[in-house]
Amino acid sequence: MRITEGGIDIETPSERDGASQGSGDDVFYNPTQELNRDITVGVLRAYADREPRASTYLDAMAASGIRGVRAAAAGYDVTCADIDPDAIALAARNLEANDFDGETIHGDANAVMHQGYFDIIDLDPFGTPIPFADAAFANARDLVCVTATDTAPLCGAHQRSGIRKYSAVPQNTDYHPEMGLRTLIGALVRTAARYDTAATPILSHVSRHYVRTYLELDSRATQADAAIDDLGYIHHCEDCLERDHEYGLISTAVWESCPHCGGNRTLTAGPVWLGSIAEREFASAVRSALSAEMGTQKRADRLLETIEGEIDTPTHYDQHRLCELWGVPANSMDEFIGSLQAAGYEASHAHYRGTAFKCPESIETIRQAAAPRPD
Repeated sequence: MRITEGGIDIETPSERDGASQGSGDDVFYNPTQELNRDITVGVLRAYADREPRASTYLDAMAASGIRGVRAAAAGYDVTCADIDPDAIALAARNLEANDFDGETIHGDANAVMHQGYFDIIDLDPFGTPIPFADAAFANARDLVCVTATDTAPLCGAHQRSGIRKYSAVPQNTDYHPEMGLRTLIGALVRTAARYDTAATPILSHVSRHYVRTYLELDSRATQADAAIDDLGYIHHCEDCLERDHEYGLISTAVWESCPHCGGNRTLTAGPVWLGSIAEREFASAVRSALSAEMGTQKRADRLLETIEGEIDTPTHYDQHRLCELWGVPANSMDEFIGSLQAAGYEASHAHYRGTAFKCPESIETIRQAAAPRPD
């Protein structure tokens, strides 16, 4: 079967959703990841202006090769790798059919990464990317792009699995999508630091069943130290939904009881990334790099616009959850956020869901400023 995506025609063995790396019949094109790939192309185009010398791109788990073929169309010198011989043969056919000279390698992703250096490495595994993170940070020069699809371990819903894989304690809160993103980034930043490398997110998003982040690298140990300084812990009360955070790899302020309501149903998550998940200027540049042939252009633009406007706080609130807590009906998000801003508080939409918003103030302050009043 042949499909067209982003102006590129490729051969695919199946329409079924599933892994991006597999064996035999499990090697196929995943249409639900088109948004991921459209934004990736936007990132690659924008990054070419940011770092013109970055030219080599490794798609470490190529499957059909669609990600690598689209990177080649964006002007990169592409290598597609996959452990499955059927997958790499398909990727080679798709590169050739589109008149690109990219290299294809049949081999384990970790082995391929250790065989040479690449300016940009893209990890798009089925499940956790952690088994591939060391090789990526040891052998990438400029940018590491990472997808994780194991959102339940990342956000704390499958906590023991999250602890094992990410060497952190994630907690399943009402801001669980952001918990997953910050758990992932935190683990990746710590991995990069082992190589005296700072990994700084210049764009990140959570969409449906996956988390995606783009980490720019700096090989100065002092910058790796600075990145570590943006790790820390989130403290959360399940009763009143208050939360706070502290920086540092060792927590010294665990809540035995909530300092706001006195409840004892408190949680501590970490270490997680507490810094910015994106650079506003780069998000804007990626928006400008989207183009009409992308099937998800409008959706990607809306997502990036929200990310561009997000304020930098480590958690988000869900308006409907707060209104339920307060016993009042929810009003429109624009009206709710507008009330906070009119009262002089910093507030913004958040991209994690339609009812998510960011505000650094306490829940009581938010209630006083923005809670809808009963008629």
